[in-house]
Amino acid sequence: MKDILRKVPLFAGLAEADLEHLCRLAEEVHLPAGQVLFPEGSAGDKAYVILEGEVEVVKESSGREVLLAVRPPGDVIGEMALLEETPRTATVRARTDALLLALSKEQLDALLATSLSAAQALFHTVLSRWRATEAVLRQSERMVQLGTLTAGVAHELNNPAAAVKRSADQLLEALAALEEARSVWESQAPREEQRRTLQAMAQAQEEAVAHPLHLDPMARSDREAELQEWLETRGVEDAWDIAPNLVSMGHGLEGVKAMTGEFPPLQLGAALGWLVATYNVWSLVFGIGLGAGRISDIVKALKSYSYLDQAPVQDVDVQEGLDQTLLLLGHKLKSNITVRREYAPALPRIHGYGSELNQVWTNIIDNAADALEGHQGTIVLRTRTEDGWAVVEIEDDGPGIKPEVQPRIFDAFFTTKPPGKGTGLGLNISYHIVVDKHRGEITVTSQPGKTCFQVRLPVGPSAR
Repeated sequence: MKDILRKVPLFAGLAEADLEHLCRLAEEVHLPAGQVLFPEGSAGDKAYVILEGEVEVVKESSGREVLLAVRPPGDVIGEMALLEETPRTATVRARTDALLLALSKEQLDALLATSLSAAQALFHTVLSRWRATEAVLRQSERMVQLGTLTAGVAHELNNPAAAVKRSADQLLEALAALEEARSVWESQAPREEQRRTLQAMAQAQEEAVAHPLHLDPMARSDREAELQEWLETRGVEDAWDIAPNLVSMGHGLEGVKAMTGEFPPLQLGAALGWLVATYNVWSLVFGIGLGAGRISDIVKALKSYSYLDQAPVQDVDVQEGLDQTLLLLGHKLKSNITVRREYAPALPRIHGYGSELNQVWTNIIDNAADALEGHQGTIVLRTRTEDGWAVVEIEDDGPGIKPEVQPRIFDAFFTTKPPGKGTGLGLNISYHIVVDKHRGEITVTSQPGKTCFQVRLPVGPSAR
């Protein structure tokens, strides 16, 4: 054992007596390939030195496993959780059959206190590992955020795209029905004044489609029943179908009587059939326009969110960025979550990195939605100016953040979410964007029922 430990940088400088003492007290751990040494989130009660074989370090991130590193013989693992007395931030399992040496906190503290070379070796190990792990997880965090936005955009695009497709399919049938109705109407040899009457009714259809008549269900039902009864007494076929459409066009019984009361029964049925067919076509065309407009708005918001084709540093409209973020996260905010905007009427623009500020809003709002856990809740977005600062507050009425963990909320790899639900980098990235890139401030206050993240950004060219 001594010969093996001498080859490990952590123990290379130990005196012979100290090394012998360590060999007597330390615990050997044998791991077959595939066995977990410790899971993510477990208590950090020991550190381990790999003597033989290899182990892999993995972390759950948004339902998928991220391989952070493969550790060979001579490496130390689990030392940060042991020194800080915090839960494990990743899972370690044997990649091959492995032999490890387990060190308790007392043993590790004694080792670092008696051996300068051990302290230096451990410092260099921790520093290089921190950099490597952070780089991997930052990339993973970006991919997770990209996946969240992609899911949000896909969800938001699905409804209008489906509506456009459905309306386009129905339009083909509606055009065929319109042509048939026109033929029937023309076969009745209408007089010129009858054509003018019907044309006047048809001209109002575009306005009726764009601004439909809003009636309570009882009033609408009464109107439809009156019209249907009158049409049936005039011998009009399909009165049950024509009456609701006439009401949707804004026509009541008296108006229809006044305009078409002198039409013979066959002409009246043909005239109203053509009118309804025309209205159906207008409705479908208008629906296609609305759906296409909604798709265009979403694409425009996505382009603006990412500041595509624009310089990195912009005069940024913070409130517009908040609205774009809400749009792209809409799929997470529709389930029992109320969003309330309390915007300042004239918030000045911020000179900064628009796309990166949008990452900040995304991280905080996404965390607020997760905190509500699908229950009924409210997220409030506030903006105001204060002594040369633009202030943004994002508040939720979730369970809050425990006081003992609030000082660490912006630390890298620290998360209050269960294993697999977060990397612990979202708020850390947000902190660096606000503080380092924009010379701003980001703070959090929390108690049960009220958690508020406040971001303060300088008004003017302070970003570097």
